[in-house]
Amino acid sequence: MKAKTVDRIMTGVIVGVAVLIIAVLAGLLGYLLVRGLRHISLDFLLSPPQTIKAGGGIGPQLFNSLFLLVLTMIITIPLGLGAGIYMSEYAKPNRLTAFIRLIVEVLSSFPSIVVGLFGLLVIVNMFGLGFSLFSGALALTVFNLPLMVRITEQSLRSVPREQKEAGLALGLSRWRTITSVLLPVAIPSIVTGTILAAGRVFGEAAALLFTAGMSSPRLDFSDWNPLHHTSPLNPFRPAETLAVHIWKINSEGLAPDAAQIAAGASAVLVITVLIFNLGARWLGRVLYRKLTASK
Repeated sequence: MKAKTVDRIMTGVIVGVAVLIIAVLAGLLGYLLVRGLRHISLDFLLSPPQTIKAGGGIGPQLFNSLFLLVLTMIITIPLGLGAGIYMSEYAKPNRLTAFIRLIVEVLSSFPSIVVGLFGLLVIVNMFGLGFSLFSGALALTVFNLPLMVRITEQSLRSVPREQKEAGLALGLSRWRTITSVLLPVAIPSIVTGTILAAGRVFGEAAALLFTAGMSSPRLDFSDWNPLHHTSPLNPFRPAETLAVHIWKINSEGLAPDAAQIAAGASAVLVITVLIFNLGARWLGRVLYRKLTASK
C-alpha cells in the first residue's frame, strides 16, 4: 500500500513538472506571438529598416538570417557527419580519441561570445575575411560542430550491433555498411541534431556581432551576381541578421517605433524557427521511410 502511494505521489509530481514546463513554454511563445503578430505585415517583412523614422521593416535582416543558415549548414553538416562517422566507426579507442572527445565536450560548452571573439581575431583579422556572412558562417560552424559530431556519433552507436554485423556478414564493405545500414536507421537522430544546430544559427547574436557585423549594405535584390557588393547572394558582404537587429534596435532605441519593430521581429524569428523545425522533422521522417523502406 505504501509503495502504491509513493508511486502515485511521484507520478503526480512528474506530471505536474511536465505541465509546468509546457505552461511556461506556451506562455513564453504566446506572449511573443500576441505582442508581435499585430505588427507583422507584408511591408514589414519585405521593406528595409528605418533608423530615424517610424515604419521600418526587417526584409534584409530576414534574408540575411536565412542565407547565413544555408551557408552554415553547408559547412557544418558534411564536417559534422564526417567527424561523427570517423569517431564512431573508424577511430580506435586510445588516448588520442579520448582527447578528441574531451575537446569536443569543451567546445560544446564554450560561451558564444568567446566564439565570436575567436572569430574576430582569427577569421576576420588574421585570415582577412572581414565582417561578412562567410565569417559568421565559419564562427557558427565552430559553435555548432561539436553538437553535430556528438549527435552523429551517438546516433550511429545506438544502432543495434546485430544490424552492422549482418551487413558485414553479407559481404558489404565497412563504408557500404555505414551508408546502407547505419545511416538510414540513425537519420531521425541526426536530423534532430541538425535542427538543434540550425536553431542556434537563427537565434545567435553574440558571435555574429564580431564576425558578420551590425550593418548591411543597401542590397539590390534585382542583382543576383554573387561577386557584386550589393548582391544579396554575396557571402563576403557585411550582414546584420534578425537576432542582431533585435538586439541593436533595443539597445540603440533610435527609431520611434523601436519596441514595435523588436516585438514584430521576435515573433517572426519564433515563427521561422517553428516552421523550420516542423519542416525538418517532416523531411527526417520522409528520408527514414525511404531509406529503410518502412511505412
